[in-house]
Amino acid sequence: MSTTLELSEQLIRENINRAIGDVFKTMLGRTTTLVASATQSDGMGWPPAPAAAGEAPIAQIVGMVGFLGDANGLIYLYFPASFARLATCQLLGMTEAEIDEAGDEVVNDAIGELTNMSVGGFKNGLCDAGFPCKLTIPSILRGSNFCVESITDAERYIYRFDCGGDKIVTDILLKSTE
Repeated sequence: MSTTLELSEQLIRENINRAIGDVFKTMLGRTTTLVASATQSDGMGWPPAPAAAGEAPIAQIVGMVGFLGDANGLIYLYFPASFARLATCQLLGMTEAEIDEAGDEVVNDAIGELTNMSVGGFKNGLCDAGFPCKLTIPSILRGSNFCVESITDAERYIYRFDCGGDKIVTDILLKSTE
């Protein structure tokens, strides 16, 4: 039996909920609440960050970090661009004018770091549960009309969080280690 199949949805949900909550509380002073979850097979969660009916897609900044070992996967954290800027201001103690002057790179770095810390917390929970793994380097996606598709043998779990009125979406892809 593959390691991925032994990872329950409950273990995944509890670990991502704890990791997101801890990082956002510690680094941004903000409380998060898990408001919805879905798997790819139920069709309820796709796409992870949809626009409201009749509205143009919202600009997103998406951090991605992978993990390899007894559990293999990728986690994408979707931030609306406006919340990514606000989070960057809070994380770095900068004003919006300073963010404008510094450019997109500073927002990318901040979202990459928030993603890295969140996925690190998730990975630590997997390690504690008997699935040792290591992190990959973070990367960033930017856009307003894109989707990330997984390979057919990956399991997908999507969790939506509220962070004081701002929305965060985690898209977790787990691949069998067979």
